[in-house]
Amino acid sequence: MARNPNTSLYLVALLLFAGGGGYLIHSGFSENSVYFLNVAEAKAASPDKLTRARLFGTVAQEGIAKHRTGAGVTFCLEDRDNAGQTIVISYSGAVPDTFKAGAEVIVEGGLGQEGRFMAKTLMTKCPSKYQKESRKS
Repeated sequence: MARNPNTSLYLVALLLFAGGGGYLIHSGFSENSVYFLNVAEAKAASPDKLTRARLFGTVAQEGIAKHRTGAGVTFCLEDRDNAGQTIVISYSGAVPDTFKAGAEVIVEGGLGQEGRFMAKTLMTKCPSKYQKESRKS
């Protein structure tokens, strides 16, 4: 029985295609998957889990300091349920207009030197989105 010489070529091409697709899927999931934690969970987590994380909490009433050089702010993020649990956040970049003490925010970044969380993104919840819901109830 004669073997078609193109069969091995197709098999190699299929393996390369499957390998490339698998690599793209793996790299896409690993780059976009981050832990989403509240402050209490972040404080309890090991530092290696906080190299890339997204934290949710409330901006503390005190401790907000704008950076002297460039845009950015350093503040304490409180756990929503337990205000005694805080973590220091340092964010460099444009600060949203709705950022203020008591605002609920989501920060994404990683744990840096001295236990500070170095945020790359800072998002605030828009309170107007929730006013209609509270009027209905």
